[in-house]
Amino acid sequence: MRAGELTTPVLLADVGVLEANMAAMSTARPGPMLRPHVKAFKCTALAARLADDGHRSFCCATVREVEGMAAAGLGDDLLLANEVVDRRAVDRLGVLVDSGAARVTVAVDSLAAIEVAAAGGIREVLIDVDVGMPRCGCEPADAGRLADQARSVGLMVRGTMGYEGHLQHVADRADRASRTEVAMGLLSAAHAEVGGDVVSGGGTGTWDCNLVVTELQAGSFVLMDGDYARLNLPFTEGLVVLTTVVSARSGSHAALDGGLKALAMDSGGPVLVDDQSGSAGVLICSDEHTTVTGGSWQVGDRVGLRPAHIDPTIAKHEVLHLVDDVTAGGDAEVLASWMIDLRGW
Repeated sequence: MRAGELTTPVLLADVGVLEANMAAMSTARPGPMLRPHVKAFKCTALAARLADDGHRSFCCATVREVEGMAAAGLGDDLLLANEVVDRRAVDRLGVLVDSGAARVTVAVDSLAAIEVAAAGGIREVLIDVDVGMPRCGCEPADAGRLADQARSVGLMVRGTMGYEGHLQHVADRADRASRTEVAMGLLSAAHAEVGGDVVSGGGTGTWDCNLVVTELQAGSFVLMDGDYARLNLPFTEGLVVLTTVVSARSGSHAALDGGLKALAMDSGGPVLVDDQSGSAGVLICSDEHTTVTGGSWQVGDRVGLRPAHIDPTIAKHEVLHLVDDVTAGGDAEVLASWMIDLRGW
């Protein structure tokens, strides 16, 4: 089958790029030194490929991801790197732990989260530490106290977690590295008070300059995106949303059948795979359409768009089609089709 036979908008991934990106990361962070973050791709088939490369510990962002990974036989060591304070949600995790379907560790940053985790059947936690990103995580000075509270209710504290997400896209590598060192200094100090074998954190942007974590929580590297591509990392963009020209005006513009509901826009707009020697570009994205200008298109033409942020783009689709050459548009050969089966909550 050719990609042109698929109904658009449709998600294509270049299998050669995928394999090269995984190989590059596995060389630098072999085995348990990498804890791939499945939030980036939400696909157990892709996770299984990473497991085949020796990465059998995974990071999840939602309870649904944890459940799906366990059901797929990938539950050796799952970290829910997110606070969960809904007892009903934690009970779902407790069922997995009690049944032996998965080893589940949960991030906690408050006494409330600790108490819910213990009541819901969780046995292992990481103390989540704020290292400069204004999101989750306790004050570094509070980490030791929280670890003591967790142990007092019977939880095993495996170590600490700290995500320097605010530094992942810093353009200058030296600046990114120096600021990461400062952030990880906070985590190291907290870990000295907490104890445990695990220091978890980092991501694709700090894959080579975070020298503190024992496991890197990277995910976007598998197929990359436009926002990361500008950092000159050794990973290549391999994801394309293939669309169809549904309306065209000669010398003016063309409308494609994929817009905001097929592409994430939080990190900027998509770019054309083929910009027709620099003459064409994206004008605007609306709900169901992307308008492109400056080029020559006819109704029915297949047009590829590279997203600026792959994680939420993938989450908008049900299937990921692996192709031999993602730049070939409708002529690309479809080699496999993987369900994006970890969506939902």
